[in-house]
Amino acid sequence: MARNLVVEALPTVHIENQAVELVERKGIGHPDSIADGISESVSRGLSRMYLDEFGRILHHNTDETQVVGGASEPKFGGGKLTAPIYILLVGRATTEVNGEKLPFRQIAIDAAQNYIKSVCAHLDPVKQVEFDCRIGPGSVDLRGVFEQEAVLANDTSFGVGFAPLSDTERLVLETERFITTKLKKKVHAVGEDVKVMACRNGQDIRLTIAAALVGSEIADGDEYQSVCDTIRDQVADLATKLTTRSVDIDVNTADDPELGRYYLTVTGCSMEAGDDGSVGRGNRVNGLITPNRPMSLEAAAGKNPVNHVGKIYNLLSNLIAQDVVKEAGGNVKEIHVRILSQIGKPVDQPQVASLQILPADGVKLATVRRDAEAIANRWFENIDTIPQKLLTGKLNVF
Repeated sequence: MARNLVVEALPTVHIENQAVELVERKGIGHPDSIADGISESVSRGLSRMYLDEFGRILHHNTDETQVVGGASEPKFGGGKLTAPIYILLVGRATTEVNGEKLPFRQIAIDAAQNYIKSVCAHLDPVKQVEFDCRIGPGSVDLRGVFEQEAVLANDTSFGVGFAPLSDTERLVLETERFITTKLKKKVHAVGEDVKVMACRNGQDIRLTIAAALVGSEIADGDEYQSVCDTIRDQVADLATKLTTRSVDIDVNTADDPELGRYYLTVTGCSMEAGDDGSVGRGNRVNGLITPNRPMSLEAAAGKNPVNHVGKIYNLLSNLIAQDVVKEAGGNVKEIHVRILSQIGKPVDQPQVASLQILPADGVKLATVRRDAEAIANRWFENIDTIPQKLLTGKLNVF
């Protein structure tokens, strides 16, 4: 099926040759990531209910979760929460079918609690978190668009993606994942709220890591410093496997032991003490915040996985970009993909799908054009596989 695919040369300096590169990742315990994770979990919970009851995913968008920080008194060897974390679940859903009311609120709260339990080792989602579900029925117009036989876009929106990741981007992504998975299993004082910021200046990379540490797992300031040193040393070792550039690493730079100031928490998450979070303020669907690259401000987490192009096209553009690079066999240095929908039109028929390609040195654009178009068309023809990939965790949105 013919589509409006446009392939052109990418008019930019290759990311690895730019003088300055900035990259950020908000870790899984950051309040914004918590909001994203809850929103997506609620969407998955509702989607499974709809599939079990009606054989199809019905209209819903749960992409407006708000995290309101609580209050705490952390200290070495212990600490306590003095006010609960408040989490507001907001959005729209199909709340009844043929007069039968659906248990959407309980599904949503259960999904949110289970997500917190799966991510935050030192936080009790029943005793220390207050959940408030204000999800309501969707608008008639949007439900109408959703319920057509053909899958129609529910918005006029765009998605963007790129590939491959630069050395700095890969380093940031893998650093946070390493700290909150492998390192955390060995060093229990490491919390889930870890933010990694990288600045590459020429061939020199500086990583600034903010890692919330758990007071009950640390005896005193000396042990706290030892944990920070371990984080730095372990990340330095990881960096040697990911880049040949020099990497300097700073951990918890706001600490001031003389003033008794440490990034110490009760739960390993800064949302315990006034740090708030919202969906869409954190990582893009590739897990990063990359001001040197094309980005969409779309909040993908929680949007329905069937026809919400703000979610689907951001995922799709990255999948197309990754496959073009992978299948080009070294002939593509960099690719940017932009896809635009039109509300009420089939999601597999975008207004435009733009592929901007920077070929490898000595390679002409014509050499890779046909294969790039074929890859894009292949993904549009299989766009209906994305919901299942999302429901089974094969695709992430933050």
